[in-house]
Amino acid sequence: MNYGVLLALHLLAAMAFAGTVFFEVVMLEGVRKKLTHETMRALEHAIGNRATAVMPWVLLTLYATGVGLAWQHRAALSQAMNSSFGLLLSLKIALALSVFGHFVTAMVWRWHGVLSGRRSRRLHLSVFYHVLVIVLLAKAMFHLRW
Repeated sequence: MNYGVLLALHLLAAMAFAGTVFFEVVMLEGVRKKLTHETMRALEHAIGNRATAVMPWVLLTLYATGVGLAWQHRAALSQAMNSSFGLLLSLKIALALSVFGHFVTAMVWRWHGVLSGRRSRRLHLSVFYHVLVIVLLAKAMFHLRW
């Protein structure tokens, strides 16, 4: 697939994923104190159901295009320690794999009925910080050189 198409799809999927994480961590937490416990629980359940339906497709697009983009930079990745670009891209990939692990953990916990509010908030907060660093690394790859 054309690099530009891969990049556009990757960026769109990244925006959808990062926006969802931002909404859940920043926006919902701000609303939590203003709603009753029952209302908040119903809202979280409804959002969780929608996320379970949509996010696998977003993540499939994000990771599939990420693999395609990484393939384009396989030379830099094969010698990651020899360039700032290769090192930053390697770190970005490692964090992306960690985010995927978080997602799988959340799905397994959800299927087993043990995804409590506390576990969910901790996972979301961890993913939020991962995503922040990934976005910074994505920009830094093309602007930092040493």
